[in-house]
Amino acid sequence: MAFCIEDIELCGDTALFAELVACWRASVEATHTFLTPADIERIAAYVPNAIASVAHLAVCWDESDQVVGFIGVDGAMIEMLFIHPSRRGQGLGTHLLDHATSEYGATLVDVNEQNEQAVGFYEHHGFQVFGRSETDAMGDPFPILHMRLPRQHEIATD
Repeated sequence: MAFCIEDIELCGDTALFAELVACWRASVEATHTFLTPADIERIAAYVPNAIASVAHLAVCWDESDQVVGFIGVDGAMIEMLFIHPSRRGQGLGTHLLDHATSEYGATLVDVNEQNEQAVGFYEHHGFQVFGRSETDAMGDPFPILHMRLPRQHEIATD
C-alpha cells in the first residue's frame, strides 16, 4: 500500500480539518471500546481545538489522497496518534511515530490505560511507563499511563 506522510499547517483548510476529525472518530470508535457513544460525542467537542492547537501535525494520505492517519506533537509530547481502522496493522502508526521522534524529538506520550492496543504499541516501540493518573486531562475517570522513551532510544539532534 502506498502512502505519504507530510508535515502540514491547517491554515483554514476546512475540508482537510473535516477529514482529520472523521479519521479521529473512526479510530476512536474502533479502539476505545471503554468509551460509550455519549463519551465519544462529549470528547468530540474538544477534538477540533486539540488538532488545531498542536505545534506539529503530520498527516498520512493513501494513494487516493484520503487521510488515513495523523500524529500531533507539542515539544517532546505526542499529543495524538490516530490511524483509520481500515489501515491499522499496515505500519502507518510506526511510520508516524518514527517521524515524530526523528523530526520533532518526541519522547513522551500519555495513553489511556484501558486502550491496551495503544499501550502495547508504544511498549513495542520502546516506551516505558513512568507514571499513572487516575483521570484523563479533562478529569474524566479514564486512567492515563505516562510513558517515555529511555535515553538510549532518543534520536540525537544537531
